[in-house]
Amino acid sequence: MHKRILNLILLVIIAATVISCGSQSTPKPSGYFRIALPQRSYQNFDTTFPYSFQYPTYAYITKDPYSPKEKYWINIDYPKFKATIHISYKNIHNNLTKYLEDARKMVVKHIPKANAINDSLIIDPGRNLYGLAYDIEGNGVASPYQFILTDSTQHFLRGSLYFRVVPNNDSLQPVIQFIKGDIRHLLKTFHWKPVYQPQNKDR
Repeated sequence: MHKRILNLILLVIIAATVISCGSQSTPKPSGYFRIALPQRSYQNFDTTFPYSFQYPTYAYITKDPYSPKEKYWINIDYPKFKATIHISYKNIHNNLTKYLEDARKMVVKHIPKANAINDSLIIDPGRNLYGLAYDIEGNGVASPYQFILTDSTQHFLRGSLYFRVVPNNDSLQPVIQFIKGDIRHLLKTFHWKPVYQPQNKDR
């Protein structure tokens, strides 16, 4: 329990090191085309993976084509919106600090184009779920939303939203807000599962 408290304190410290950045507000352009959003509906992602959650019926889960050796890395693809939530997973072996720092760096690199980075803690002892969510504001930001989850002892997961278009988040704002709602549902329904550890059998 003491180690878990220390890890939670570390999460808070890392959140504090992501400096919110401000800039003068600019008027939003008018006249963007109307984006038709689907009705929300969800289904279970509950496999042999060490985590489960609910994801939209209008999205598709695919393996990460760029990390074939990472069997628990997936993408949640939104073909209609040319958007993807990239999910990466690591099993912790006394290296949680490294994973947290790597995740922080992935957020910090967006600071030059961000108007603000709003972080919020995720703490749910009932699900052994702790983490941070980053809402990254800015018209030219490549990833407007990222999050990390951990149980502080065994599991670490990172998620990031990207669009396969040139960033113009003013025009994409309705879609960004819609997908952020899906991510909040993912976080609300997220659960860890036991990691399979093969045992050596005497022959």
